[in-house]
Amino acid sequence: MEYKILIVDDEPNNLQLLRQILKDQYTLAFAKNGQEAIRIAGEQQPDLILLDVMMPDMDGHEVCMRLKGDPLTNAIPIIFVTALDSTTDEQAGFDLGAVDYVSKPVSAPVVRARVKTHLRLYHQKIACEETVLERTAELRETRLRVIQHLGRAAEFKDNETGLHVIRMSHYSRIIAESLGWEEHACDTLLQAAPMHDVGKIGIPDHILRKPGPLDDEEWQVMRTHPQMGADILSGDNDELLRMARVIALHHHEKWDGSGYPNGVAGEDIPIEARIITIADVFDALTTKRPYKEAWSTEEAVEILVKDSGSHFDGRLVQVFIDSMPKVLEIKERWAEESAS
Repeated sequence: MEYKILIVDDEPNNLQLLRQILKDQYTLAFAKNGQEAIRIAGEQQPDLILLDVMMPDMDGHEVCMRLKGDPLTNAIPIIFVTALDSTTDEQAGFDLGAVDYVSKPVSAPVVRARVKTHLRLYHQKIACEETVLERTAELRETRLRVIQHLGRAAEFKDNETGLHVIRMSHYSRIIAESLGWEEHACDTLLQAAPMHDVGKIGIPDHILRKPGPLDDEEWQVMRTHPQMGADILSGDNDELLRMARVIALHHHEKWDGSGYPNGVAGEDIPIEARIITIADVFDALTTKRPYKEAWSTEEAVEILVKDSGSHFDGRLVQVFIDSMPKVLEIKERWAEESAS
């Protein structure tokens, strides 16, 4: 790989000297003043900058400060090359973000050694940051898969729709995006959503899989699963698990207060749970289950609209309906294999 170095100096002789020292090893660019240096650095993204301090109009310290203040150029290592040689001058350069200081008149071996060292350090840093980013992305993806499988474990006790938690998670994210949530919050909701029914792990199979209606005693047991889920997810201050706990506890509450486990109503129901409720019900309605056929999208939307203001937050229902093209893309992408 051939590195590019930007050399900045208002004296042509100094530019020529540094050119002679470095031309055989690197691609070089030159600037004779601060404004030109800032422009070239932004356009060409050099791997390193050799920067004179004593220049008219805009000195090297000002140039350095501006480069370090720009996200496009703030990572580029800067070595000051100057006749100033006091400790105070050196400290001023380091305080501005320079990585090194070479005194004039320059020594060719010193310039080559400093340039080589800082190029190596710079690209080692970049490689390390890229590795960390890749590993972080891998860990995030792995965590999402684990969460989805945990959610599916609860779903498999209840029905055969293993992809339910994936679809409803994406439906929830679509609503959050449409509400203008920041990307990080949308991602957290996407990852927390699969755990909404994790409490069903604690419900006996004879109740979950009962082919007919539940009696009063069985309903009392079934209504404990939100609190069970919240208990399973409690005891950890992680942002994701905090949101998952809120969702697990409140996703069966209803806008009019007739839900369970606590009869919370309206905007007292956390918005995460209100979003999940819509996504969960829509997917349940439009998916074939052992005890029913899949409803059409139109029939499911009709139920959401009819129950707005009683079961659902009407504003969020409208947001969901307005986002239907995206919803249908997810529905098709994660369709059940057995779906006709």
